[in-house]
Amino acid sequence: MSGPLPRPVWQALAAGWARRAVRAGGAVRLDRRFGPFAALDPGADPADLQALATQGEALWLVEPEPVVPPPGFTVTRTGQLLQMVAGPLPPALPCALPIAPPGDEDALVMQALAALTQPGPFASQTHEMGRFIGVKRDGRLLAMAGERMPPAGFGEVSGVCTHPDARGLGLAAALSHAIATRIAARGDVPFLHCWPDNGAAVTLYQRLGFARSGQPWLTVLERHPS
Repeated sequence: MSGPLPRPVWQALAAGWARRAVRAGGAVRLDRRFGPFAALDPGADPADLQALATQGEALWLVEPEPVVPPPGFTVTRTGQLLQMVAGPLPPALPCALPIAPPGDEDALVMQALAALTQPGPFASQTHEMGRFIGVKRDGRLLAMAGERMPPAGFGEVSGVCTHPDARGLGLAAALSHAIATRIAARGDVPFLHCWPDNGAAVTLYQRLGFARSGQPWLTVLERHPS
């Protein structure tokens, strides 16, 4: 099952991420300030990835099959993701607290929340790319969600995370629905990735109108000393 986005990173780098793409031969990556995602053009030499990563740096590739490490790299993580694409979205979900975009002053707090909850890679300027929204209580950021990969005609719901102190309030559902609604309103199709064994997340996204569409593989390659 490959779905409409068999190579979402490569498709994003050729579309909405194009102005933030860095190339080396047939290899391309997202500017490292925004994230570690990379891909290879069809038929490209995998060794071209070497020019895109410094020693000890990781590149994240999402492909139809696991990626064989090219010279100079070691696989540090691999696993099959569940890709889900939205159909008709349900009516807006109530949220226990007001939803608003975080401010520039929240950048470090957003990175800390992502580090705590691990929704995926969150680089120093990821928050600038994804038009994030969040929920605060007494000035404290409790939950957030935004957008990440922008393949042509699609928008990825991403960076969804809730502080452990605020779980059970429906914040992730409300924020995910709001992001998906925004994507659909501009004429794009919302999609997302999660781990297939995360039953709670899969059930939540199905409730929001998402259906299984593909199972691409994540491969994390780390550049080792030459």
